[in-house]
Amino acid sequence: MPIAHSLSKVTKNLSKAKSAGSMHIKGRKFKQLNRATVRDKKLQQRKLDSIEKKSNELVIVSYIHTQIENETQPSYTLEEIKGFIESFIDEDREKLSEMEKEHRKGRPISTKQKILQEKIKHEEHMFETGYKVPDLSDEETVKRLRNWNGTTGATTGFKFIHVSKQMTNLPSTNVEVEMK
Repeated sequence: MPIAHSLSKVTKNLSKAKSAGSMHIKGRKFKQLNRATVRDKKLQQRKLDSIEKKSNELVIVSYIHTQIENETQPSYTLEEIKGFIESFIDEDREKLSEMEKEHRKGRPISTKQKILQEKIKHEEHMFETGYKVPDLSDEETVKRLRNWNGTTGATTGFKFIHVSKQMTNLPSTNVEVEMK
């Protein structure tokens, strides 16, 4: 199996070839260029998906950061963590209710309103199945979250747990604690 090269390397090698000006559609060089292009597009799409996923995860972390930033409490209970998640979802619910009040009868709902409805639905589903949030029962994680600069790289020092609506107690430190 041939070694996969980046698109830039393939185009560079093809431009050096003697017959760089003419390339047959069924030729080996054309197929090589096509494979490299498809591979490059896949990599770019994966990168964008990864960035979007990380930014979606950071939204709840930044919200909790703003909530605990000026407090002095060393750690939080499960109910307080659930309260942070509920208030995070409630912010979007309030925005949606304001949009619904401004909505005129007989008019179709706006795209922003549809997106917000889907976002709320997704957030509620995430809360039912388990929201990935920093472990606020750990004093070190709380301290690091208060000093957090808002970047993705700085979250590697946080301990994360999955908190769902049905949880009755926090997971022990050995079981479901996950380092990002």
